[in-house]
Amino acid sequence: MMESIAGMAMGMSAASFATNYSLAVTKKMMDSQELAGQELMKMLEAVPTPAKGDFIDVYA
Repeated sequence: MMESIAGMAMGMSAASFATNYSLAVTKKMMDSQELAGQELMKMLEAVPTPAKGDFIDVYA
């Protein structure tokens, strides 16, 4: 009986650790993606927009 309780406690501890680890990795990935998105927005703001009528699509 005690072995099964100890085994179940170890299993629950391992599952809790795996969940916490997975959440930490996901949060780190989301933070880095947010930073990449912010940098991309900065890059896009730096690109000058062409004035209307400057470019003609001859392949349409």
